[in-house]
Amino acid sequence: MSLVEPTHNRQAGSDKKQLAADLQRIILERICFLEYKPGDQLKEADLAAEFGVSRTPVRDALGRISHLGLIKSRNGVGTVVVQLSDGEIADIYEMRLQLAQLIGAVHPANISDVHVERAERLLVQAQELARNFDSKTYVQLNHQLNQLIVDLIGNKVLRSFWLQTYWQAASTWHQVAEKAGHEVADSLVEELSGLKTALKQNDLQAVGYIQRIHIGFGYARIRAHILS
Repeated sequence: MSLVEPTHNRQAGSDKKQLAADLQRIILERICFLEYKPGDQLKEADLAAEFGVSRTPVRDALGRISHLGLIKSRNGVGTVVVQLSDGEIADIYEMRLQLAQLIGAVHPANISDVHVERAERLLVQAQELARNFDSKTYVQLNHQLNQLIVDLIGNKVLRSFWLQTYWQAASTWHQVAEKAGHEVADSLVEELSGLKTALKQNDLQAVGYIQRIHIGFGYARIRAHILS
């Protein structure tokens, strides 16, 4: 799933920071789907040619991703995709569990009918996924769910930390989904059902509580299926 399709015209007419952010999301998504595997080299020139942009926004996007620990510059090799260690994954999930508790406590956004409708649509899609499971669709639905959660976080600093730890955690989910199968789809249905109820009741603290529970479930599946 491509989030944007950058072109020369887009680069000329759009804010450079937004273009770098668009490229960042696409590259992160490819890492999540293992289209870029650990050890793969990411070349600025090749990416710039593919997206029809200069190397500058590509360099900026790769710089942002390097801060997540998902890529690294190596002497004589260039920029390569790396795999998070077991300890790094544990740290990420420990932080996500703490951040979830702040969603309804620190400058919460106002819940609108649009948020409820988005949750309802995602729930319908998750229910279909539970009937016809596909690991890539599972990850894509999680990306959409996360964007909904992000839109409910009013505090900019919390939103930044949430996004950072989200993408670090998401780099493992495709592997887990392929091994756990319908288990993750059923859990997603349960999560979205609870989220819809919480949003209808205008209870953002409950949203954070639900996120915390399912972040814990997710880490348990990671430990069971992919950690050494």
